[in-house]
Amino acid sequence: MVFVIGVVAFALGITLSIALHEAGHMWTAKALGMKVRRYYIGFGPKIFSFRRGETEFGLKAIPAGGFCDIAGMTAIDELAPDEVDRAMYKQKAWKRIVVMSGGIAMNFALGLVLVFILAVGWGLPNLNRPPETALGLMSCTPAAQNADGTGVPCDGEGPAQQAGLQRGDVVTAVGGVPVATWDQFQAQTQAQTGPTEFTIERGGVEMTVTVVPQQVQRNVTDSVTGQKTERTVGAIGVGQDFYEPVQYNALSAIPASVAFTSDMFVMTAERLVQMPSKVNDLWHSVTGGERDEDTPISVVGASVIGGQVAERGLWEVFIVLLASLNFFLGMFNLLPLLPLDGGHIAVTIYEKIRNSIRRLRGMAAGAPVDYMKLMPITWVFVVIGGAFMLLTLTADIVNPIQLFP
Repeated sequence: MVFVIGVVAFALGITLSIALHEAGHMWTAKALGMKVRRYYIGFGPKIFSFRRGETEFGLKAIPAGGFCDIAGMTAIDELAPDEVDRAMYKQKAWKRIVVMSGGIAMNFALGLVLVFILAVGWGLPNLNRPPETALGLMSCTPAAQNADGTGVPCDGEGPAQQAGLQRGDVVTAVGGVPVATWDQFQAQTQAQTGPTEFTIERGGVEMTVTVVPQQVQRNVTDSVTGQKTERTVGAIGVGQDFYEPVQYNALSAIPASVAFTSDMFVMTAERLVQMPSKVNDLWHSVTGGERDEDTPISVVGASVIGGQVAERGLWEVFIVLLASLNFFLGMFNLLPLLPLDGGHIAVTIYEKIRNSIRRLRGMAAGAPVDYMKLMPITWVFVVIGGAFMLLTLTADIVNPIQLFP
């Protein structure tokens, strides 16, 4: 039940993000004297609509987007007599840029608000990861595992603590065998049956610590067959390191949220650049391969992940996901490609530069850009973008990302 609530809540969060994006366009257009004909959330068949002043508001059946119809967004739009002087394409360049940036600004603002809520309510995580083989929390070593994978009760210190290992130590070798990943560290540790030298880095200094692994019963998955069998393996009672979130009060959360948002912008930009390279990974997951957690997801996939984290009470992760979605929507719309907001902004900037050059040469301003000549490029982007969205949706249906086993 909680899973369903999480899915619905995340879907509503996405819908709200889209609604505020379009509202950003609407509010700035109205404030700058332009006419907003329609403001709709969703696509497809109309569910209902109503009119307030000169604007029709409505909801459509498919909540996968929305639109704000501003009179005269391009010179090819048909205009009513009362719209001629208020047409968007006739306005000054700065006004057009403000309107087209309004939706992007709303996504960024909403993301920042969510980060602030996270900072005060749960704390901000460190977006960087500790080294792969950094040691984390240490404890006693359960002698066996229950059927659900949890350990049986134990007490006292485990082998890692007894040997003097500390949280943050980075293991570089176990028994003389180099390890670079946590899986390699676990495999080498489990293979030990007596005193073993662990080579570690602590504070930039390399040292060797002798640890005596405890022989325990564990459910081990065979790397070839994938079957789980109970085996006797070595264990030292340590987990992988992680960074604790830092909680703030309402005042200190402001600069911390801005700094955290800056880091998220960098990560979002990196993911955006990597998107084309993920097509092969998505296709591999659709055709029976393993789904990489770093592959792009659709609205459906994002909502399912929202349900997964909500089911486990990880509402802080829920908020981070929703904030990152808004940052992605805002940054994606900045791309100078039609029909995205960034495409319209690019056209406006081009017209401004062109007319400035013409004015310096004593010439009149040029005609508005002919959007019909840009349609072939626009349709190429629409088709490629649509195919990519369909691929992510298919991957989310046939091979969804599972954050938890």
